[in-house]
Amino acid sequence: MTERAKVPVSPADIASPTVYLDGIPHEGFAAIRAVDGLVWHPYGDEGDRSGFWAVTRHADVREVSKNPEAFSSAIGHTNLWDLEADALEARRSLIDSDAPDHTRLRRVVSKAFTPRTTRTWEGMARDIAAELVEGYAAEGGGDWVEKVAAPLPIRVILAILGVPAEDAEYMVELTNHLVEGTGEGSSLPEDAYGNTTPTRLLPFNSPASHALYEYAEKMRRLRMDQSGDDLVTSLLEAEADGERLTAAEYRNFFQLLVFAGNETTRTAMIHGAMAFAEHPDQWARLQADPSLVTTAVDEVIRWASPILHMRRTASRDVELAGTEIAEGDKVVMWYAGANRDPEVFDDPYAFDVGRADNPHYAFGGGGPHFCLGAFLARMEVQVLLEEMLARDVVLELCSSPVRQASNFVHGVSSVELAVA
Repeated sequence: MTERAKVPVSPADIASPTVYLDGIPHEGFAAIRAVDGLVWHPYGDEGDRSGFWAVTRHADVREVSKNPEAFSSAIGHTNLWDLEADALEARRSLIDSDAPDHTRLRRVVSKAFTPRTTRTWEGMARDIAAELVEGYAAEGGGDWVEKVAAPLPIRVILAILGVPAEDAEYMVELTNHLVEGTGEGSSLPEDAYGNTTPTRLLPFNSPASHALYEYAEKMRRLRMDQSGDDLVTSLLEAEADGERLTAAEYRNFFQLLVFAGNETTRTAMIHGAMAFAEHPDQWARLQADPSLVTTAVDEVIRWASPILHMRRTASRDVELAGTEIAEGDKVVMWYAGANRDPEVFDDPYAFDVGRADNPHYAFGGGGPHFCLGAFLARMEVQVLLEEMLARDVVLELCSSPVRQASNFVHGVSSVELAVA
């Protein structure tokens, strides 16, 4: 094992959830990027292995992402903390798997998220965006999260799954509780939502995961009785390598799709709206030249960095950035750091809707775990911007955002904006 005394310790805390109550600690990430090689970041209380290698540079994130043989998603948890073996198996989903399991699982749903398929959902997403933007403008503004950013992506992903639209608020409620589990812990009692499972066996250590599992089972029974033209039916009927999803794989897939298809996209929409309110010159630039909407979408997503990090575990002794990493070490890719790397992005702390060269890692650093819903997220952000442009909606910031204490999701619970 690497002797920890001989490696640099992180000059900044980027792991404590409360740090993110003031936004992404960009100065801390800059200080870590400036250190030659990798730094060791303390975390937890497990002796010499208590911590992780902080990967914050763009090139290093890419190398970890594209080398799943050395940097495993299945050996350890994809969050910072460790799990016991039974908990890891109970929670395991697409993002916690390596090939060949990952390849099989991804094949089950990959056709549903291609650019071609995503385009078939654009009309539905645009109708929802138009309805929400019109209502928001008519009211003169309000809580952007509650009125626009939260309902838009959840209504889209629920329509794709085949879940009734009237259950959207319930799904948002559950995913909000899941985000709590990435911070200071769930505020729910262990038996919330009728849960009887030890929370250590549940994703995000939250009883809300039990509620999502129960809802997934409800949808399974409905579709077993009557199939539909939706993703739940596809999950139940699809075969890969001659096998169908097990009950555990199905429920974990359902939860992942609800969480990822909702939380990350709404986070991008929240930070995008705040960015345009704080940089009115960039909104005016987009109004003057709507053809910039494509580059604006990726700049919004880079700026937001909705998922702050993803962990891998070294499957063998390996070297990265001139640093020796021991088998079993945690290796954490910080997308929030890579997306401000000055070696890749000109003026990285500027919000620039015309940024043409924008190889951000908000959807991961490439490789087999590149975000399944990247095309869907881009489409949703684009239709929202286009519907705002069509109605000459100009946003102004009324108050500071209420941020979430999470080192995993760059979350905002509420933010008051006005329509000028």
